[in-house]
Amino acid sequence: MNQKQRYYKDQREEPFINIQQPKLYLYLLLFSLTILFVVFAVGYVSTRAAQGNSGVYLPPIFIANTVLLLGCSYTMHLANKSYKADNTLNYQLSLWGTFILTLIFLALQILGWTMYYEVLLGNNIGIGKQYLYALSGLHFAHVLAGLPFLAIFLIAAYLRMKEPVSVLVYFSDPDKKLKLEMLSTYWHFLDGLWVFLVLFFLVNMML
Repeated sequence: MNQKQRYYKDQREEPFINIQQPKLYLYLLLFSLTILFVVFAVGYVSTRAAQGNSGVYLPPIFIANTVLLLGCSYTMHLANKSYKADNTLNYQLSLWGTFILTLIFLALQILGWTMYYEVLLGNNIGIGKQYLYALSGLHFAHVLAGLPFLAIFLIAAYLRMKEPVSVLVYFSDPDKKLKLEMLSTYWHFLDGLWVFLVLFFLVNMML
């Protein structure tokens, strides 16, 4: 590694307030997403209060999807646990589980939007019902954006873990460990965000 490459590598790994810079960037992204979703949630409550509307109907498929994302969090947790334990098979299976559950979630989300379009929007787009589409759509987009990174880990888990030596190198790579931790944090955040959205609209529907 030449001096210039080493400099940029050191800059990337240098901690900032005891937080590595890549993690800091991730936390800033998650903080920005949190603010964005809070603004939309406040906008929905304000619109509903101003117009005296009842809460938006929450399709059952949205609630069922929560179970899938909780499953994603669990399998991602298992992937991290398996990585630290140098357990190749469990690591690969956990990544597969996360990927498949995420694909099912996205497919059911599209199905839910299609099935309940008339109920959720129809001619009532002016009374706040568009917020459910907007918030669930934003969440969908960020899950979809994270899917290629998960796919990269899944592919690498098979291509680079065929022999004992390659497995040892893979599990001892600090850069790989850092990226896996960041991916897990991102996934857990999106899962937690979805739970918040479902509870938020469910409570508003009952009030």
